Parts: sequence; structure tokens; C-alpha cells
Amino acid sequence: MFEPVIAPSASLLGLLQRGRGDGQLHALAADRTDAIAALEECVTRDPRADWQVENRSLYYARLYMELEAPLDGIEDHLHDPEDLLDDDEYRTGLALSVLGHLAAYGRRDALLMLREYAATGANWAWALDELALRDDDRGLLLLGTAVLDRFPPGPEGDAELREFIRGAYEPRPWRLWAAYHPRVAAASEQSPFDLWQRQLNRGGATPGWSTADVLAWADQGDLGGVGAAAFTGRPDRPEPARDPGDPAGPDAVDRRAAAAARCLAAVVRPEDRPAVLEAARDGLPGARRAALRYLVDQQDPAAAGLIEAAAADVDDRTVRAALELIGRMRGPEALAHARRWADPATGGADSALGEAAVQLLADAGERGDAALVVAGLRRWISVRGVGGPGLGSLVDGAGRLAATEAVPVLRHVYGEAASSELRGRAARALAATDVAFPEGPAVECLWDCEESTRELAARHVATTGDARVLERLRRLAADPAEEAEVHAAVRGRLTAARERSR
Repeated sequence: MFEPVIAPSASLLGLLQRGRGDGQLHALAADRTDAIAALEECVTRDPRADWQVENRSLYYARLYMELEAPLDGIEDHLHDPEDLLDDDEYRTGLALSVLGHLAAYGRRDALLMLREYAATGANWAWALDELALRDDDRGLLLLGTAVLDRFPPGPEGDAELREFIRGAYEPRPWRLWAAYHPRVAAASEQSPFDLWQRQLNRGGATPGWSTADVLAWADQGDLGGVGAAAFTGRPDRPEPARDPGDPAGPDAVDRRAAAAARCLAAVVRPEDRPAVLEAARDGLPGARRAALRYLVDQQDPAAAGLIEAAAADVDDRTVRAALELIGRMRGPEALAHARRWADPATGGADSALGEAAVQLLADAGERGDAALVVAGLRRWISVRGVGGPGLGSLVDGAGRLAATEAVPVLRHVYGEAASSELRGRAARALAATDVAFPEGPAVECLWDCEESTRELAARHVATTGDARVLERLRRLAADPAEEAEVHAAVRGRLTAARERSR
């Protein structure tokens, strides 16, 4: 997977890569050849840093329709020799999603391209999911043999087929094929039993039922796939997937400590509190992190002081764990400590502890904390630019606290963010802080790639003064590919506009 290279925000390519509404407007006004070249660059070299939280496919498909653009560039990309060597779905996923939307818009060339790629391409499963939503039964049935040929006959191939059917995002093709292919029918029947057997045979060590046992267990190493649910009887909350080699991600001790903290909530008695405090102060790495997290979750009055001490530890992993736990703190006492840590006069606003405290104030602070949050937002932009995992929380905080003094920096984030998810958060913050939002950014947001941003714009945009607004609202209302939430917001505004005109 390649790292996306994002063009400047003022260029046509940069606007399209970001999915900004102005990108579509500029593309329609630009030379058609240049616009199609920029569009193909975006579709064949996915510009998103995280495709799971950023939308682009409908945005690009609409532009293909507006430009009446050919699909030669997408076809060349799908059938590039690299497809035989690189089966990473990231390489072709966006192109296939765009074809899916185009097929829904009636582009038969897109539908045929999806059928061909599902039969021959490396990322065939994605193409099959798109066809499951858009193709008819006859088209899917014709693909059955080509797809089944991917699973060699024999026990291993049958097991792989069962695994794939169980994990299929769209089951419709497999249900159709089961009526004509006995092998698919047998695999579909056996698949639930395989899952049940794996769950029944799930093993792994669990701690004893005492505070000391849990704290000792927290330092025993990798979880081996067992979460807190194995011994608390409550559903476990999965940790986000991360690169095991990422020094900023949780290691085995972190994962076990998080599970142990949840166990402590079930086993700690009042007389055990001194042992938990001792572990949080001087315990081994796993026990210390588990005890700290338990105390934070219980809003123990000693938690803040212990977190502050851990944030100054010589062990980088302990420091990182302490800083992450600040985000879980809640309550008046926790906010008072956060204000002290974030205030340049009493803490270290530019320290890691101060930055974590500002994040907490952004998430849970009160209106009087707006100045500290805005200062933290400005400091983040000056040091790190428009990016990083903590910026979104600061942007949200500025909007939640109605910090009007943050408007200039929020406009900067909106215009420069490469992430459309972050830009949408900036738009929401501007809607709460910028009096010019309805006549300004909200107009552009009607063309944005993110459905939530389009919905926001539809609810806030001024329907008088710009002739483009009502026409865009009508087009969104008539577009069957648009999301239901956007349709509801758009139709509400159109109804209100008609009533005013009477």
C-alpha cells in the first residue's frame, strides 16, 4: 500500500483528493480533459489515509456522471499487471466502489467491468459485493462457476470456501448459488457449525478470583486472544487493530492490563484498595497500568495524583499508558486537575501531560475551559500542522464549547485537512461558532464527499442569496444514491423554503 501524496489545497487535484465540495465545482468549470485526468488520478491512487472513515466513491461517481467521463483509466488500473502481484484490496477498492455507484446510476459499462473483474481480478470479493447490491440474479448466476473455481476441490478448498461464505459482506450471491451448486449449499450449511466449534474450544488462561490474582495475571504476558469476558461474564469490548510493531500502539502488557482493569471492577473489595493503590504507585508494568485504569474508571480521588506521577516515570510505556488514561478521567476533580496541568501558569501547557489535559478539557470541559482548548488547538496547528490523531478532539471541543475565538483556526483546518472526516468535524465546529457558516462554508459543503457533512450543510445553509443552493438541494433530493439522512434534511429545507415563498 502506498502513502498518498496530497496536492496543495488550492489546486484542482488537491480539492478532489480532499473530497471538498469546491472540487466538484472547479472540475465542472475546468478544461474537461484536465478534470478527467485529475479525477482518474484520485480514483486509481486512493488519496485517503483511512478508507474506513472517509468516503469518496459516491463523490467521484457523481463527477464521472457530470463530466460524462469514460472509464478507460479505471479499466487500465484494474487490469494492470500489478493486480497479479498485489492483492491488497486498498489498491483497487475505491475504483470498484466508484464502478458500483456508476452501475447504480445506469452505466452499463461499469456493470460489465465489475462482472469481468469479479471473474478474473485479485480483489474479486469486493467486486462481488458491489454486484450483489446492483446486479440482477441472472448476472450473478453466470459468475458462480468462475468464483467457485477459485476454491480448489478437497478438504482445504472446502474449508476456505466455508470461511469465505461465513465472512461474506453481502450473502446474496452465495444464497443464489446454493440452489445450483451443491458445494456452495454444503458449505453454507456447515459454516455455522465451524464457528460454534471454534467458540466451544476457545482456550486460554484466566486469573483467579482475587485482587492479588488479577494484578499478578496482568504481568504474565500476551492475552492469547482471551478478553475480560472469559472471566467476568460480561461482553468484552475489542481493542482497535494496530500494527504490532507500532511503538505507539498497545503491546501485550497493555492489552492484558486493560482486561485486568475490567476484572478488578468485579473483584476488588473495600479492604483491597490499599493493595490497588500500591500497585498503581510502584507495581510491575502490567499491574501498575491495570490498577491505574481501574482507579480512573472508578473516579477514585487518588487517581489524578497517581496519573501525574506515572506521567513523569522513566519508563516510556508507563508514561504513554498514563497519558492515554487521562482521556478516561471524568468528574469535577478530574477537570480541576486537567485545568492545572493545561494552564501555562500552573502546569506545562506544551508538555505531554498538558496536551493530554487539553484533550480532556476538549472532550468533557465546561464553557470556561474554551480559552485553554483554543490555545491548545492553535499550538497543535503551529507544531504539527493539520493532522494527527488528537486534532479532531480539539476541533470537536472548540465547537462543543462554542469557542468563537477559534473560528479562524477552524477555517484553516477545514480548508487544509487532507482527511474528509476531519474536515467534517471542522464544519460541525464552524456551524456552532461561525455566524458566516450558513452563507459561506455550508454552501460548499452541499457538494462534499461525506454524507454527514452534506446533511450538516442541508440543515444550516442559507436558502436565499445564492442561486446554486436551492438547485443543489433539489438535485440531492432527487438522487436515489443519496443517504436517507441527507434526503430527510434536504426535503425539510425545501419544504420550509416553499412555505416562505407563499
